[in-house]
Amino acid sequence: MELGKEVKMGDTVEEEPNFSEDPPNPNPESESETLIFNNNNNHRELLKAIEVVERDSFAIAQSFTSVFASLRLSLSQSTDTSLHHIQCFTDAAGHLQESVLDAATKGNRYINSCLKLNEEMKSIDSLASQLYPITLLIAN
Repeated sequence: MELGKEVKMGDTVEEEPNFSEDPPNPNPESESETLIFNNNNNHRELLKAIEVVERDSFAIAQSFTSVFASLRLSLSQSTDTSLHHIQCFTDAAGHLQESVLDAATKGNRYINSCLKLNEEMKSIDSLASQLYPITLLIAN
């Protein structure tokens, strides 16, 4: 009975006889032709199997190519982003350095101005001590 063959109700099923040994073949030439035919079928099956493996290998290679291209693009974008962040950080650090230098220069000028004012105040102290008795006379 063949596999995949449907059996309907009412159909009679005849089983093929199963010989454990093939009956002797009276024609040896047909036996060699059968072997050649079987070898050709085996070669065809082998070639079909190789073709399937080649197609699958090609599909897998294309998938890997796609994955690696995607990874390369992601890495490139990540690197570009990192470079952009580094450039922004460098610019910000440069601006901060300029601002700090400017603030330090202004702070030094302020300190120098305060020191000059302090020196001038010393001379005014002597003037104030001279004017103090006069203010007392005027206030009375």
